[in-house]
Amino acid sequence: MTYSLSNSKLSLSVQKTGVELCSVQSQQTGTEYIWQADPDIWGSHAPVLFPIIGALKDGTYFYEGETYSLPKHGLIRHSNKARLTHQTENSLLFTRTWDSDSLKQYPFKFEFQTRYSLSDSTVSVDHTVINHGNGSMYFSLGGHPAFNCPLHENESYSDYALEFEQVETAPAFLLNSDGLVTDKKRPTLNNTSTLSLRKHLFDDDALIFRNLRSRAVNLASRKSGDILTINYIGFPYLGVWAKPGAAFVCIEPWQGIADTTDTTQDISQKEGMMCLKSEEVHRASYSIEFNTLV
Repeated sequence: MTYSLSNSKLSLSVQKTGVELCSVQSQQTGTEYIWQADPDIWGSHAPVLFPIIGALKDGTYFYEGETYSLPKHGLIRHSNKARLTHQTENSLLFTRTWDSDSLKQYPFKFEFQTRYSLSDSTVSVDHTVINHGNGSMYFSLGGHPAFNCPLHENESYSDYALEFEQVETAPAFLLNSDGLVTDKKRPTLNNTSTLSLRKHLFDDDALIFRNLRSRAVNLASRKSGDILTINYIGFPYLGVWAKPGAAFVCIEPWQGIADTTDTTQDISQKEGMMCLKSEEVHRASYSIEFNTLV
């Protein structure tokens, strides 16, 4: 089941499973920007990540003396429990709330909302988290959108690059085979604003950046120009990933990070975790501006 929005520039669709953005197309050219989830390569489009980012060590974490398990990227990604709770001409609001099953995996009384809005050539993704419990609640959230790359038959992957808003000098932190963040760094951005894409860039899994100065990044082609821009104010981490050799790239704004190899597995001590007191509300948004002329 999918839900759709459209205007004169773009049409978009969101699938019920995982409330994932599963299509963004140019109304002018029919160009599809979102990876179409080929199950033989990577069967997702743009997972919504909550209440964790990435993998947990041994798939488990500790809280107040109890042990819990969560799948990679959390509760939303493969769930059908989020409901469409409000729709307008240009927006879709989905809500997932805690239940007896979620408490077995994540012992907090949460409300998690995801709103997709369409304005001109921009898709906005807005998340709201509410703690309905009596104590503090620990969580992370983020996006994992995958974009077709290259877009055109006359282009190759190496024609594309990520262009950061500012000149950066930053290493990429690498994951191990269990998906945990290691202390191994790869010199990646060295006084440059450009990360060129290439076939073997992701042979060692995702590139993870901590605390970049840039709050926006473009996906651009040297042949067809600017493709899209992601603005991600308020997200201290950025992941960049693709299946090695696959025709897409994920640009992932994160408020949080996968477990590190030296984690204590105590969720309250996990790097990047945010804490909400009872009945507090947290909001986070990022946007994707598409060049609808390509």
